[in-house]
Amino acid sequence: MANQTSYEDLPCGVNDAVDDIKKDIRHHLLSNLGADPYRADAFRTFKALAFTVRDHLIRRWVQTQRSYYDENAKRVYYLSLEFLLGRLLSNCLMNLKLYDRARAALVELGFNWEDIEEQEVDAGLGNGGLGRLAACFLDSIATLALPGYGYGILYDYGMFHQKIVDGRQIEQPEKWLRYGNPWEVDRPEYLYLVRFGGRVEAYVDDKGRLQHNWVDTDDVMAMPCDVMIPGYGNDNVINLRLWSAKSTHDFNLEYFQKGNYIQAVEDKAISENISKVLYPSEEVIEGRTLRLKQEYFFVAATFQDIVRRFKKRGRSWQYFPDLVAVQLNDTHPTLAIPELMRILVDEEEVGWEDAWEICVKTFGYTNHTVMPEALETWPVDLVERVLPRHLEIIYEINRRFLDDVTARYPGDLERLRRMSLIQETPERRVRMANLAVIGSHSVNGVSAVHTGIIKTDVFKDFYDLYPERFNNKTNGVTPRRWLLQANPGLAGLINGRIGQDWIVELDRLRDLIPLAQDPMFRAKWWDVKFQNKKRLAQYILEKGGPSLNLNTLFDVHVKRMHEYKRQLLNVLHVITMYNRLRDGRGDITPRTVIFGGKAAPGYKMAKLIIKLINAVAEKINRDEAVDDRLKVAFVPNYSVTGAEIVIPGAELSEQISTAGTEASGTGNMKFSLNGALTVGTLDGANIEIMEAVGRENIFIFGLTTAEVNELRARGYNSWDYYHGDEELKRALNQIAGGDFSPDQSDLFQPIVDSLLSWGDRFLVLADYRAYIRAQEEIGRAYLDQENWTRRSILNVANMGRFSTDWVIRQYAEEIWKVKSIKD
Repeated sequence: MANQTSYEDLPCGVNDAVDDIKKDIRHHLLSNLGADPYRADAFRTFKALAFTVRDHLIRRWVQTQRSYYDENAKRVYYLSLEFLLGRLLSNCLMNLKLYDRARAALVELGFNWEDIEEQEVDAGLGNGGLGRLAACFLDSIATLALPGYGYGILYDYGMFHQKIVDGRQIEQPEKWLRYGNPWEVDRPEYLYLVRFGGRVEAYVDDKGRLQHNWVDTDDVMAMPCDVMIPGYGNDNVINLRLWSAKSTHDFNLEYFQKGNYIQAVEDKAISENISKVLYPSEEVIEGRTLRLKQEYFFVAATFQDIVRRFKKRGRSWQYFPDLVAVQLNDTHPTLAIPELMRILVDEEEVGWEDAWEICVKTFGYTNHTVMPEALETWPVDLVERVLPRHLEIIYEINRRFLDDVTARYPGDLERLRRMSLIQETPERRVRMANLAVIGSHSVNGVSAVHTGIIKTDVFKDFYDLYPERFNNKTNGVTPRRWLLQANPGLAGLINGRIGQDWIVELDRLRDLIPLAQDPMFRAKWWDVKFQNKKRLAQYILEKGGPSLNLNTLFDVHVKRMHEYKRQLLNVLHVITMYNRLRDGRGDITPRTVIFGGKAAPGYKMAKLIIKLINAVAEKINRDEAVDDRLKVAFVPNYSVTGAEIVIPGAELSEQISTAGTEASGTGNMKFSLNGALTVGTLDGANIEIMEAVGRENIFIFGLTTAEVNELRARGYNSWDYYHGDEELKRALNQIAGGDFSPDQSDLFQPIVDSLLSWGDRFLVLADYRAYIRAQEEIGRAYLDQENWTRRSILNVANMGRFSTDWVIRQYAEEIWKVKSIKD
């Protein structure tokens, strides 16, 4: 097939010199931006440099795509509703190995590099760990030269921009595209029709086969744009294809001529809402409907794209799984399974059994939650209204599946009820996770403990039926973004002693182990950390936070705000430290506690916890009796760019979720990779980090998953802990009594009620005393800075297994069966 496409030879090495980069920047300023190349401001210069980098990326992308056809390669398609990319300029330049030359070019043009970097806003394409994992995976797919693509939605607005006003979270529109996005490459030639609603007509064709027509639909167009993702130093560039909703008709002339100007464009506006906002509110039916439409919109467009590429091969459908691997990042893309069945059965006239075999061989499903109530479901009546044909297909999948289960477990009606794709009570709902499991040949968890839980609990019935499908793929992070780019001081120190091979072979960091015993190397390491703390302190000050004492332990807890992540436990420790200082206890190691994270707009408890954190911070930071021995800061609008400042400056990483609730975590890996020591429970990937760095180089506390389950089974009473611990009782009384909310004494009563009257679901009080003891140990350990630094070095040195390069090789070899085009 490759020889049927004509490509102009486009060498990748052109315009790499500093003078050539300057010339390209000036060209884009004049030709693309209409600016005077010699009087342009920082923003236009940033865009011109971004266009220059994009030129390099596209040249390499063309050659990468050509290689797929030359090699007749099987391709992997990674489907995710989120891709938390962060800023792309520095990352692309580093992976292209043009970073130093680009910086030099800008200096010669009279610009400060940091000023240019600050012109780029984070892409509003994700919210948290799920999206950042997807972005790291794309970096590794490109670096390993695997033939692959990412697919998602081009949201006009991201989650939201978080402001803190009077200690409360205020959500503002995240207008990340307000001034355009220089990284997008529009692809209007691949415009696809996506259908919703309507009805299904069944008929028997002239061959006696039952057929279905999906008719009278409401239609919207999906237009793709590509964002290029370069591999590190290998001239390989893949693309993330993002879909934007476009109306099938721009303007109703009849309404316009009658003077109804609003109605004239209303249909267009409504249909294009699909790609407006990441995660619309599900508190109202309109929001739930829009969310379901988003999920189908993106998989329907994606599969039209996949099928288009497949048909260019000229192969029969039985070879589809030999050429296509699709990975579902959580349940959000699960509608891809009935969509592929619809394409095969309704449009391509493939028999049901053959079509189902093709589906199962094509899909892999990554599960990201251990809490059954967090598994995605959709009301049957909503699915029927939005996707009537897909509901029929889901019913038929379920009927055949339950027949198989009945044959295997005759008479076990309770098992049938649990495994059915349809939940019958309290309302009929489609269970998306069950559909993902039975429609995929691979089901993986994202840490060893998580995979164990989904085998023995969440999906136990399915594991009994399909044990060969279940496997573990512990998450990772890309070292290019999270050490080389985020922490240039530490990366430079490492490069100077062990070379640069670690950038693509992270396990080479083990060469640092002997250096942990070298006093001079430890001194340099400590100095790098101090400079990172200084940068973080300045960042917090610029964001409206307090002035920080750099000679304190920087204790950092940044992640999505959720009760199971137990920011409350940390707050209780902060109040306990404060009380001890006020009581004259002199044995408190000076500490700065830094929080950050967004709460979902409708999550009232998480938002109240943010208010509590800021109220505690205000009281402590203003108390002259405490002075600089304890400070608390909340970083607003925590983002990838913010993380690149916060994580390198952290000395202690808080990973304190209730055991058995966190699937994996990747923040824990980023902190350890940057030299922070972890305080954590035996939850998620904390366990594997402990195994890698050594129990002596991590601070583990609290109940294990088995102990949590046992405590709940025998009857957990949080009041016992309240009455049995005077420091805990005092802290809770202060929160409830208005010590931190003098203008509204009962403001935080719901928080205390959740812990005492509503069951303390995540066992905050049960782990309180163990956490306090761990923090006391941490305070003592920090006073021995030589030993603390040695442990910090050993954390970094043993993080090799947590590179996404490592885990993507496992996906490629064990699930996708794809090979590098560079082999």
